[in-house]
Amino acid sequence: MAKVLVVDDEKIIVKGIKFSLEQEGMEVDCAYDGEEALEYAKKQEYDVVLLDVMLPKLDGFGVCQQIREFSDMPIIMITAKNDDMDKILGLDYGADDYITKPFNILEVKARIKAIIRRNSKKKTEEVNTNVIKVKNLVMEPESRRVFIDDEEVNLTAKEFDLLELLLKNPGKVYSREKLLNIVWGYEYPGDVRTVDVHVRRLREKIEANATAPQFVFTKWGVGYYFKG
Repeated sequence: MAKVLVVDDEKIIVKGIKFSLEQEGMEVDCAYDGEEALEYAKKQEYDVVLLDVMLPKLDGFGVCQQIREFSDMPIIMITAKNDDMDKILGLDYGADDYITKPFNILEVKARIKAIIRRNSKKKTEEVNTNVIKVKNLVMEPESRRVFIDDEEVNLTAKEFDLLELLLKNPGKVYSREKLLNIVWGYEYPGDVRTVDVHVRRLREKIEANATAPQFVFTKWGVGYYFKG
């Protein structure tokens, strides 16, 4: 359910917008001055903030500017019909869009829905870029977690680094020397057998059959590569 914060000191306008958005299945909070709007915005993240410029206590520009200090929640400014400066200032202070008074409630709903769709798509793309999935293997690079068939696999730091490098470069063959330099560093005093041991342990953890791998392959006489 989308959550919208409507901010305007004209209660009849707020009431009409709230009713219309709730008819669309949205959850709506209402604020009637700038300070109250900030209190709401600090307590929870909204899918859209519909924010009037002319407000008591703290105007819409100030509210928008302060929200941008702690959140990137989408903001639509409500400006005077012929005041281009308000529109420009609103965008300069971090608003995502603007609507002019008097407005058609259908336009308001259309703008809100468009921003929610855009933001939802963006979040989905961000999630997708932060998760790597190959067959039954899932890697979350930021949390440094790996799952096989939805069960977490406990990898050591070097095992994870090794898998991440190979996984992000599928088909690229890395020599043992290259892997040693990248994963362990040029100053590492060990030899290439360190790589072999870690690959063996890694296979034992992520492969259904370590002797017949489906992820980490050996290029005989060269090194290792990932193939999904």
